[in-house]
Amino acid sequence: MDQNLREQVLQHVRAEIISGQSAPGTMYSVPALADDLGVSTTPVREALLELSRNGLIEPVRNRGFRVLEPTLEELSELFEVRELLEVRAAELLARRAPKDLGGLNRLADDVRDAVRADDVRGYLEADRRFHHAFIAAAGNALLTNMAMAARDKMRLYGISSRAGLERQAASVAEHYKLIELAMAGNVRSIKVLLKEHIRTWEPIFAEAIQKSGRKTLRRSS
Repeated sequence: MDQNLREQVLQHVRAEIISGQSAPGTMYSVPALADDLGVSTTPVREALLELSRNGLIEPVRNRGFRVLEPTLEELSELFEVRELLEVRAAELLARRAPKDLGGLNRLADDVRDAVRADDVRGYLEADRRFHHAFIAAAGNALLTNMAMAARDKMRLYGISSRAGLERQAASVAEHYKLIELAMAGNVRSIKVLLKEHIRTWEPIFAEAIQKSGRKTLRRSS
């Protein structure tokens, strides 16, 4: 039961951080967060420790956990790692036979439904589930773990901006196309599409991080 609660807390806090809802410097107190979510402190502490290991927050003695500030250098490095790992997974998946990807269509439907409902948090969760399943279908557990670790460190600042919302909508059709290309075994096209699918987000996130940094500087001056 605690494991399930831990995952729920993890998803909740991760969504707040990677979307920029919890700005750099925000403090998470284990007792206060547990009270807000109506759960015990154990799953909250475990979730925050995992997010700390992932580099999104850091422990502060006697205070809790503080949200770390993202950098453009970190963002660039994460995009490089994501492209390397996820495109390789897509290639392996396209070459793999036989394969049953029916479950991916249902996950792509969840992403579509979240976009239609203007549910950004729902989009984040559905998109993560889709890509986790897509990468895992390549059949390499270590690659999957590494790729998802890189995704989970990435700050999706700007996800709710006009450009971010437009990009969410465009990604819906791309998910179905990725499934189609994987089923057809079209290695070349799936690599090209997935690289574009990943990299098109980079300028959106980078611009939002720059704006966030400028606001922080103004508040500090």
